[in-house]
Amino acid sequence: MLAVLAVCASPLVASYFAYYVVQPSGRTNYGTLLDPRAYPMPRLGSTALDGKPLELDAYKGKWIMLQVDSGKCEAACQTKLYEMRQLRTAQGKERERVERVWLITDQEPLDTLLMREYDGTRMLRVKPETLQAWLPLEQGAVLADHIYMIDPLGNLMMRFPKDADPNRIKKDLGRLLKASKIG
Repeated sequence: MLAVLAVCASPLVASYFAYYVVQPSGRTNYGTLLDPRAYPMPRLGSTALDGKPLELDAYKGKWIMLQVDSGKCEAACQTKLYEMRQLRTAQGKERERVERVWLITDQEPLDTLLMREYDGTRMLRVKPETLQAWLPLEQGAVLADHIYMIDPLGNLMMRFPKDADPNRIKKDLGRLLKASKIG
């Protein structure tokens, strides 16, 4: 009878042991959550590629996947542009709720083929000093290392690490879109 009791109680004992002794982290997100109240979207003084003023808040009301890089757009930049396009597409019918924005920090001319390949990505030129005052960085990182998420209310709320795993970003983005009724 004690053996039957031990077999029946062992899952309960194991669960308590795992929860109170092993203590799982409970963290389900991959990106670093930021306090949205601490990072509201500022006026960046940004311009469209044609030189006309266009602020980032023109895309308010949608989730904004944001990257920052030079107009030269070397291999790492192109990889992030590709991943952002694929991540948006992977959201299926929810993809219309997501905008892709590339903030260009210099006056370098953009490659026409690159612009055509990533058609649909909003490209804005902005001064890097403005971004450094707004966007938080990981220790030892630069602005171009991260992909950021801005919520539909215009608050920066998540930062993904350098060389982020697109599959894990996809899960975070899917959770955000599922849990959010705005945007």
